[in-house]
Amino acid sequence: MVEKQFELSQRARRINESEKLTKGIGMREHYDFSESVKNPYAKKLKKQVTIRLDEDTITYFKNLAEEKDLPYQSLINLYLRDCAQSHKDLKLEWQ
Repeated sequence: MVEKQFELSQRARRINESEKLTKGIGMREHYDFSESVKNPYAKKLKKQVTIRLDEDTITYFKNLAEEKDLPYQSLINLYLRDCAQSHKDLKLEWQ
């Protein structure tokens, strides 16, 4: 009985803390950023783009990413970065 009350009080406490966060209760009115440091990786941040890919291409990268235990979008980015860094040129032959 005591354990059950303890579990209920723990749950109530978590819910109460969650409500405080979602409602902004308990947040400071003012934060001091006077000693903040600029993000040294800001130039390397990724840019979100919309790109249309064939479904079989997406499936290929998703399967490969699952084997490598990587997010598939990160894997696609690694492939594209490798192409750009090595200056790979696309060779098209129309038939």
